[in-house]
Amino acid sequence: MNIPTKLFTTAAAIAIAVGFGLAGAAATETAHQHMAELGTHEAPLDIVRRANDLPTAIGERGAETVRVGLETVEVIGQLADGTTYHYWTFNRKVPGPLVRVRVGDTVEVVLENHEDSMAMHNVDFHAVTGLHGGGHATLAAPGETKGFTFKALNAGLYVYHCAVGPAAQHIANGMYGLILVEPEGGLPAVDHEFYVMQGELYTEEAFGTSGQLTESYDKLMNEQPEYYVFNGAAEALTGNNALQAKVGETVRIYFGVGGPNKTSSFHVIGEIFDKVYNLGSLTGDVLPDVQTISVPPGGAAAVDFKVEVPGEYLLVDHALSRVNRGLIGKLIVEGPEQPDLFREGVDEKLGLLAD
Repeated sequence: MNIPTKLFTTAAAIAIAVGFGLAGAAATETAHQHMAELGTHEAPLDIVRRANDLPTAIGERGAETVRVGLETVEVIGQLADGTTYHYWTFNRKVPGPLVRVRVGDTVEVVLENHEDSMAMHNVDFHAVTGLHGGGHATLAAPGETKGFTFKALNAGLYVYHCAVGPAAQHIANGMYGLILVEPEGGLPAVDHEFYVMQGELYTEEAFGTSGQLTESYDKLMNEQPEYYVFNGAAEALTGNNALQAKVGETVRIYFGVGGPNKTSSFHVIGEIFDKVYNLGSLTGDVLPDVQTISVPPGGAAAVDFKVEVPGEYLLVDHALSRVNRGLIGKLIVEGPEQPDLFREGVDEKLGLLAD
């Protein structure tokens, strides 16, 4: 069957046009998906890791091989209402995931640097006995995947972070997390476990500026942060992200400081830590009845306490000026009032006031 050349040419042109249209639509959809994955100033990602986002206790199981997958991704995230920042992350959240293993485990770490990253990244685990904590073995260019294997020899709560130079820049932009190496048999059980890390952001713009902020290398080198944050963003652990418990329950907070520069004086207003696993040591003597703990950058500690009175408790660094730069969290405790433990006012019959 002979098709007139003019008709064939027209049909082909329509087909080609339709093809390009479909390809263009597919490309546009792919671009939109891509932006959604990495965030934009108009639609930033929620980079806050909720405090209850951590694996469950390991407990009594024997040693085994555990694989840990980390992806280093640079994203636009929400720092505060109307304010965004170009974060560098492990797995699109700050801090990175809490890695949970037990002493004696063989740990396989696989790190993938997202193809759209601007920088090389890696990971240095303070729990590793070996060259650079795995940093050299995981040094990955954009699009590369690297890895290493280590034996978890020491129980404890340890920091991990990106260690590509200048390491302070990578850490300040959000590349830090905790690895919990449980002792044999695990830790004493509690009703709630929470994961909280403190960090600093160094921006050219002053604290409270709206819009997309830019990092300040000079402020970083001079150790002058504009923002102090729990779990990545200003006032991140408030509102729907507040910690939750009920009267009579026990709470454990795994607390770490990514830094990169400032020591934290971690304190929960209205509570006393019944047990402190000081400096992240899980096998030594615990410290009882502690008000405030000092945790250095690159350090960690765990604290246990029982919540006995309902109310709204504030998580702070007792360098309290930092509250006004975004560093505050909340623990909401629900349940019946406990007037024998705490009540407002005093009984007139006590005669405490002079005539």
